[in-house]
Amino acid sequence: MRRTNPISCSAAYAGGEPVAEARHLTRRFLTEIQDVHRVPVSERALDVVELVVSELVTNTRKYAPGPSRLTLEVREGRMEVMVWDSNPNPPAILPPDPLRIGQQGLAIVMAVTHAFGIQREPSGKRITASIALTDD
Repeated sequence: MRRTNPISCSAAYAGGEPVAEARHLTRRFLTEIQDVHRVPVSERALDVVELVVSELVTNTRKYAPGPSRLTLEVREGRMEVMVWDSNPNPPAILPPDPLRIGQQGLAIVMAVTHAFGIQREPSGKRITASIALTDD
C-alpha cells in the first residue's frame, strides 16, 4: 500500500549554530524514515539531502536577519527540503564560475535537486528543493 500522507519534521532557528543543528536533525530524520517507516533512502540521497540543508540554512544565516525554519517532508519517494527565512528578497542565483570564491551554494543546490523553487510569503520567503530518495 502506497503512503499518501507525508512524513515530516521541522525546526525553528533564532540564533546559535543552525547549520550544525539542521544537519543533525536531517540525519536523524533520514534514519527514522528508513528504520521506522521503511522508506528506502540511498547513500547518495543521504548525502545530497544533508548538503542541500547545509547550503540553504547557511544562506538564511548569512543573508536573512531574524528567525528561520527548516521543514523536511517525505512524499512519494522524494524529500522536500523547505527553508523559510524573514528576508522577502529572493536570493541571487549566480551562474557557475570556477574562479569565483564563495556564492556557489544555490548553483550546487540546483544542480543536485530534482526541483527548486522560491516563493515569497507575507513575512519572508520559502525556498523548496526536491530530492529523489532512491537512485532509479
